[in-house]
Amino acid sequence: MKNNHLTLIGILVCCFSFLSLTAQERTNALQQEQELGKVSWYRDYDIATSLSEKENKPVLILFQEIPGCATCRNYGDNVLSNPLLVEAIEDLFIPLVIHNNKGGKDRVILNQFNEPSWNNPVVRIVDANGNALAPRVAGNYSTKGLYNAMHTALAKTYTEIPEYMTLLGKELSAVHSTKEKYYAMYCFWTGEKQLGAPEGVLNTEAGFMKGREVVKVTYDDRKVDIKELDTYAKRNNFTPITEDNSYLPARNDEDYYLRHTLYKYLPLSNLQKTKINSALGKRKDATVYLSPRQQEWLKEIQAQKAKREVLFDKSFATAWERKLVLSKG
Repeated sequence: MKNNHLTLIGILVCCFSFLSLTAQERTNALQQEQELGKVSWYRDYDIATSLSEKENKPVLILFQEIPGCATCRNYGDNVLSNPLLVEAIEDLFIPLVIHNNKGGKDRVILNQFNEPSWNNPVVRIVDANGNALAPRVAGNYSTKGLYNAMHTALAKTYTEIPEYMTLLGKELSAVHSTKEKYYAMYCFWTGEKQLGAPEGVLNTEAGFMKGREVVKVTYDDRKVDIKELDTYAKRNNFTPITEDNSYLPARNDEDYYLRHTLYKYLPLSNLQKTKINSALGKRKDATVYLSPRQQEWLKEIQAQKAKREVLFDKSFATAWERKLVLSKG
């Protein structure tokens, strides 16, 4: 019995030591260099690969110059601070940063992967043995570039892509291929509910035109056949109309179903708002569109354990930062 107790104590000590070590080895996303963005990074390659094997997650390695040039800082400010991308990195990967302008362990890993010193940001995604799971990301400093590599790595490891990450990919892919179309109807609340559902629709906006209630639909021209969207609209008794200078948005009526639920207290991307509003209007489960952190925030709000402040109608990044502040309070 005594030996059993000693064994149990030994196991607990080892677990506590490992957890303490991993906690110490992560950066503080709220108090770290600009080049690192908002991601909490591991700093030890051996710990990262050990966690990769234990949790069956790829290691996402950022080779970064710190302090770095304007390109390095912009990568941190833009790509590595996108709320949903940060969420995906921390939720689906083991994030590891290697300084490319320092010695010691950083230099060892830099040499292991044959990465140059004092370089612009480079990202590699590898398995627990250091084998590549996606093409090396170098020279592409866009959010879409990193997203594509992450998607490739997850697909290669047969990891299910969560819906919030899929929505992010759709928004990133449609940056240069969006078009708009207007539809008149008897009620723009119903209009947004129905027109927000089809694949390829990125955003809906309630408004008025020529004295009629209308919905402005923003869609990905590569994903939507406008003739099919018109047919879908007509089946719902909506009339396609041509834009004119009389259009005025109805700000207080936009996303009607969302704004009358607790979802209004969440920071949401435009596509999340569109899909959630449509799902709520159709009485479907809308939590599928939320990231893990957003789901946790919603539970806290439902349990009245968090401060409530309307955030859905603010810019996504600003609302996200505000929610982090409210959560700490």
